[in-house]
Amino acid sequence: MIVAYLDCATGISGDMTLAALIDAGVDPEDIQKAIASLGIPGVELRIAQTNKCGFRATQVFIDHPPQHAHRHLSDIRQMIESSDVLTAIQKETALEIFQAIGVAEAHVHGMTLEDVHFHEVGAVDSIADIVGAAVGFSLLGVDRVYCSQIPTGHGRIKIAHGVCTIPAPATAEILKGIPLIDVDVQAELTTPTGAAIVKAMVDEFRPGLPPLMIDRIGYGAGSRDLSGRANMLRLILGELAPEKELEEVTLLETNLDDVSGEILGYTRKQLMEAGALDVYTTSVQMKKDRPGVMISVIASPVDVERLEGILFQETGTLGIRRRSIQRSVRRREQISVTTPWGNVMGKIGWRDVEAARFTPEFDSCAELAESSGVSLLDVYRSAEAAFLFGGINHNDNDNDNDNDNEENFTVSDHSTHEHEHDHSHDHDHDHGDGHHHDHG
Repeated sequence: MIVAYLDCATGISGDMTLAALIDAGVDPEDIQKAIASLGIPGVELRIAQTNKCGFRATQVFIDHPPQHAHRHLSDIRQMIESSDVLTAIQKETALEIFQAIGVAEAHVHGMTLEDVHFHEVGAVDSIADIVGAAVGFSLLGVDRVYCSQIPTGHGRIKIAHGVCTIPAPATAEILKGIPLIDVDVQAELTTPTGAAIVKAMVDEFRPGLPPLMIDRIGYGAGSRDLSGRANMLRLILGELAPEKELEEVTLLETNLDDVSGEILGYTRKQLMEAGALDVYTTSVQMKKDRPGVMISVIASPVDVERLEGILFQETGTLGIRRRSIQRSVRRREQISVTTPWGNVMGKIGWRDVEAARFTPEFDSCAELAESSGVSLLDVYRSAEAAFLFGGINHNDNDNDNDNDNEENFTVSDHSTHEHEHDHSHDHDHDHGDGHHHDHG
């Protein structure tokens, strides 16, 4: 599986993304042909090598005659769909990015999506950046995109609607649900175009690299020089290392002696709904021989701040311990199997050195047992037998979010089951605003 990691140390913009893709090996001629197919005359892609705080990087410029058009989403959609060069996937990706921007701008300005007219983001250079990014990721054959936390910068910026604080309103709207990080820079580090690319294309956010074997690295420069920082986006490409079965997680713990069981139960529910990987309690002995409870939360690193906030709010604890740990995991996938009473959902887990194991889901088994008037145990046993003897419904597979493997695993000793995964993106979008996207 080919994966990309966006290292957004100084944010992300459309031109930085396009430059990083070209620096990583995308042929500029392919990007130029894609841009030319949009039917905008006189648009030329210009590439330069630059230096940012001692580091080499690629910078792109979009040269074009002066234009004053304020395009609506329908105009841009027609432009992209009319292209005879872009593939169906490239068109879909580009439109998804523009849709992200349009939805956000419609929200912050209180208008319908079709009434939104793009200002700077509808300008030629922004259109070229977005279409070029969609083409670039496609040409590199990227199956999955990871991304670091996103810095926005701070201060004020002038946009088409006046002066506003950073992040601009629609940029902030796009960044809903995306983990941010504070970087003390008085500048706009992440633009609406960059935020929309991230929102539309990224499958997983993580503070460090996934387990991959690096193949190539691209550096895309921003237009502004920052004091003491290399203003560039680093795009790391490689193949996901399938043998790696360890993942980094964070363990949060706090001791409590003044919280009721009801509060603990409610807190656990809130933590799990907020994305905790696991939550459990342990009886402990506290100061002055008081009995107490230690609540432990296993979390992905990007979710730590949000989950700590829930712990502080719901328990009133004065402090939370945190430490980074590793956990060994089986790769997994959700499937359904056929029993005499109907289909049962379940999860298979496997490692390279062992046969796959199937665990039926309790809720699915219980619902079928109740509706069919048979025992829960009979449904469980029938589901397990169906898996062992090949009764898997391949068309009903609902891939689990934490499984992204395309490897084969052995089903007991009976057969080999191959997986095909759909790497298309399925995201909810709350996106974008219109102002100049060059990295400032």
